[in-house]
Amino acid sequence: MAVGPQLRALLHAVNALLRKRRYHAALAMLKGFRNGAVLQEKLRAILQATYTHSRNLACFVFTYKGLCALQAHVQGETYQVHSFLAAFVGGLLLFGGNSNINSQISMYLFSRVLFALCRLGVEEGYIPKPRWDPFPLFTGLVWGLVLWLFEYHRPTLQPSLQSSMTYLYQDSNVWHDISDFLLYNKSLPSK
Repeated sequence: MAVGPQLRALLHAVNALLRKRRYHAALAMLKGFRNGAVLQEKLRAILQATYTHSRNLACFVFTYKGLCALQAHVQGETYQVHSFLAAFVGGLLLFGGNSNINSQISMYLFSRVLFALCRLGVEEGYIPKPRWDPFPLFTGLVWGLVLWLFEYHRPTLQPSLQSSMTYLYQDSNVWHDISDFLLYNKSLPSK
């Protein structure tokens, strides 16, 4: 399909605008927004990760419940420590391998556990009850730290987080024309 002269002129004008350095910061913000909104085409990997996560979780629940029942049977009643020990053994067996999926699950749980322990500390009186909602300060601190680590100590971050942040914050600073500004993240190789 041939491109008309008006469309060709419009593309030329847009591409010329995209190359002007004085608009680079604003355009980098727009491309960063676009990169955050576009879903990458990784359906197979997502499905495989979902299957692996579901399988591991099913096996974990089976192991956890079995070990809890076994401990209760052996000791004649249930104790709080049974839950911890059963989950500890199940975690070692089923989530102990250092893989991307297990890492993501463990980091997710770790953040939830920290929140819960802080709430428990307040409930038990070990931590004074805040007079204001600490969540805005917490989330600002988390985002400030993660972007500082990304910008200045990148290798310390988990590889999948590095990859996502590179896509969002670094790749959004680079484009050559409208195709890799709006349609694709990077220029397509020439044929």
